[in-house]
Amino acid sequence: MQKHESTPSVTPTLFAAPHRPMFFAGAVLLLASFALWILELLARTGVIGPLGWLLPAGWLHGLLMASGVLPFFMYGFLLTAMPRWQGQGDLTRGRWLPAWYLLASGWALVLVGAFIPGVIVVALLLVALGWAWLLRVFWQVAYAEVADGLHARITAWGMVGGLVAVLLWLLAVITGRLHLAHSALQVAVWWSLLPVFLAVSHRMVPFFSSSVSPGYTITRPRWALWALVGASVGHGLLLVSGFERWLWLVDFPGAAVALWLSAVWLRGARMAVRLLAMLHIGFAWLGIGLALSALQSIAALGGVSLGAYGPLHVILVGYFGGMLFAMVSRVTLGHSGRPLQADGPTWALFLGLQAVVLLRVLADLVPGTLGAGVMLVAAVLWLGTFGAWALRYLPIYWRPRVDGKPG
Repeated sequence: MQKHESTPSVTPTLFAAPHRPMFFAGAVLLLASFALWILELLARTGVIGPLGWLLPAGWLHGLLMASGVLPFFMYGFLLTAMPRWQGQGDLTRGRWLPAWYLLASGWALVLVGAFIPGVIVVALLLVALGWAWLLRVFWQVAYAEVADGLHARITAWGMVGGLVAVLLWLLAVITGRLHLAHSALQVAVWWSLLPVFLAVSHRMVPFFSSSVSPGYTITRPRWALWALVGASVGHGLLLVSGFERWLWLVDFPGAAVALWLSAVWLRGARMAVRLLAMLHIGFAWLGIGLALSALQSIAALGGVSLGAYGPLHVILVGYFGGMLFAMVSRVTLGHSGRPLQADGPTWALFLGLQAVVLLRVLADLVPGTLGAGVMLVAAVLWLGTFGAWALRYLPIYWRPRVDGKPG
């Protein structure tokens, strides 16, 4: 009788490297979150009846995206890249896998807790434990003895901000003081996500540009990174303190530095390489978003409203979404043994993401039901874009590398 070679099971392959389960969980949570958000927008436009959320839908959406979806992708990239930044070997599975179980269980229960009383408290406790576990790992890696640990250490402090945000969410739910959710969201975005994305961008955009652009000069001024991190922390502090009208004091300088870096990094970069072009386009949205936020706050000083969350979504969808799309696609391809090339469909999906940014800004400028309709179109396009991306990329995470290498 012929002996058949056994096929590797899904579970060991999915957990063969940290980026696999982290990216997988992030993608699943993203699709679930936006499916719920689309239902909420349909309810707002009167297409369906109220959904009976236990938390305000907007806060729940912010919680899922800022403390759940984006961090999962952040963990996957950092658990892969940060040890290499610090000259260390790959992390053993035992250092990160227990945290994944805590986080994945916690966020699954958050979705359930949106409808069933009491569940969300347990859910956020699990998330906080998982986050604390990973923070310990990142801290150990970041503060190892190396010549220059700047990027890793800024990232580790950003992880501290993320844990503080989760604890604020937990306090808001336990006490019923949902105004704390406002502070939690600002801390998550401005003291955690943005500093981490800034550190990653500052290190990786010039590096990736040099790897595919002959003669490219790497420019990484430390002052520029500190200026942007300072602007981010200052922005969050002003929001938490209730001084939204004075955001221009930090946003204009931050926008100037970000736009200057965009121009410097673009010089000599081969934009014909699509994965690289995605990084540069994604980073460009940061300077635009900060500039729009500055203009919005100056207008507010004069009593003029220029939309609500448009500038924030330029940063969340344009910068975070664009960088995430590019980085996750690159890591997924490279660490599965595939060529580092974005094919036509991947590039088309990235362009679709740019349309989402423009539609989301427009939604804040259009009044009433029409604005809600534009927001619904933006949400559907976002879900469609990442849904199509997931169909192409998620199976990679439970399949072995095509080149037969481990990981």
